[in-house]
Amino acid sequence: MNVGIGLPIGDPATLLDWARRADAGPFSTLGLLDRLVFDNPEPLIALAVLAGATSRVRVQTEVLLAPLRDTALLAKQAATLDRMTGGRLVLGLGIGGREDDHQVAGVPVSSRGRRLDEQLTVMRRIWAGEPYGDEVGPIGPAPGRPGGPEVLFGGFKPVALERVARCGDGFLAAAPPSWAGGLFDTVRTFWKEYGRDGEPRIVAQVNAALGPQDVVDDARARMHAYYTFTGMADRMVAGMLTTPSEIRDAIAAFTDLGADEVMLYCYGLDPAQVDRLADVL
Repeated sequence: MNVGIGLPIGDPATLLDWARRADAGPFSTLGLLDRLVFDNPEPLIALAVLAGATSRVRVQTEVLLAPLRDTALLAKQAATLDRMTGGRLVLGLGIGGREDDHQVAGVPVSSRGRRLDEQLTVMRRIWAGEPYGDEVGPIGPAPGRPGGPEVLFGGFKPVALERVARCGDGFLAAAPPSWAGGLFDTVRTFWKEYGRDGEPRIVAQVNAALGPQDVVDDARARMHAYYTFTGMADRMVAGMLTTPSEIRDAIAAFTDLGADEVMLYCYGLDPAQVDRLADVL
């Protein structure tokens, strides 16, 4: 089982420390979430900096809100980062659910799913080196991974799970083991219905904080502030894993469900959490 670190968003200046510790440890991936109207770092820029400070770990958007972005520019940015990291970029994509994010970007919420589907078609064509259109030439550079970076989709509704099989490489599941298994099964069923070879890559995500009580309290407060808009922040914060045994049990449960990787998502700022989580593994 691969285990990655989901990076905190409260202070971008601390992320180099987090990244270097993770790169020196047993972790497989660094993940970073995306929002527009929030006090978080822009993920592609931040991950580019972190990729330059590391040599081994993958860098993963988790998830990048693609409909908020210009399609051709996003394709070029992703290809550049993938090329310069030797294929270490994993592009986790989603549609987002915040009205204010879409308002600022000038993208209607009602069309975000359809826009994402259209974006993937265009980006795949760009990454393959094909012309953008009849009168517009190719957009380089070529990505490090032939055909473009690995694309994972997040989401919970059937249309999002079907998208994984139709045009993705795998699934990002921000759900506890108790109900993630049903999501995994649905994704795998769609995968077979579309005649895809092999299996979709399954990446699970759990929220975790390890350390003294002030570290745990900080993580809970920051996570609550981030998810206040959902109206379910209390319930979500209550599910945060705060002991080594809870974390080990979650990893074991996701292993039993056939996940390929578990991302331990941190909201507290203390970078020593990386070392504590490494000790758990």
